[in-house]
Amino acid sequence: MRRVILLVCWLLTDAVLFIGAYVAAYFLRVGFILSTDFPLSPYLQTVLFVMPLWLAAMMQLGIFRLTRIQSEQRNIAHILFACILGLALFTLAYYFLHDKFFSRLLLIYAGGLSFALTMVWHLAFDQWQRQVLRRLPAAYPLLVIGTNREAERFIRLLEERRSPFRPIAVLDSQGSPLKDIAGVPVLGKLNKLEEVIRSKKPTHLVQCADLEHTINLMSVCRQHGMTYLLLPSVLGAIVGSSERIEGRSVILVKDKG
Repeated sequence: MRRVILLVCWLLTDAVLFIGAYVAAYFLRVGFILSTDFPLSPYLQTVLFVMPLWLAAMMQLGIFRLTRIQSEQRNIAHILFACILGLALFTLAYYFLHDKFFSRLLLIYAGGLSFALTMVWHLAFDQWQRQVLRRLPAAYPLLVIGTNREAERFIRLLEERRSPFRPIAVLDSQGSPLKDIAGVPVLGKLNKLEEVIRSKKPTHLVQCADLEHTINLMSVCRQHGMTYLLLPSVLGAIVGSSERIEGRSVILVKDKG
């Protein structure tokens, strides 16, 4: 429910910002008056028509994924592309709906404001939502397999960056004398896997060691509807990845069933 509420709030605020950016661009161009030569009403109608299309494009680009880092270069490029697309759709829609041309300077204002406001809000929202998603019970509890250096580095990375993925327990095939890793409890061997899943209810599992248990871990994830992650270092080679978590490459296998 927490994730749904955050996503709905995010979509609504982005919609308001998009409309606000275009309205602000209108008054910056024509002055703080209601122009009869370029009336606000049809202009605003076109903005309202284009806004859902803009949001749909943003969603298609994955910008509204709660686990995505909004300050990543790829994400910034996607927001810029979506704002340019929204501007192009607005231009075409206004011409075909009202059969009129209008100021090119207004388009510059609208495009610039929509990108700037969206970018600033997304950076602020990202910091706020991380705090909300990490509150116990975490929205994305993560079970870590392995107690080696890679597991420790990964856990510390998630904790330092306040990642939405919050490690809640560590298991190891051989057992470990450690009681915790960076504050995350080590609960024993893999024979406790089912017990830990039932009690902790993780949404994700990341394998940082014990390659020989890969098939079994993937099967357990599929059985419990969890997302399976694998650090490339477990394979002893540099391989392609389908996901990045806090800038760290991981291999992701998600059950489609």
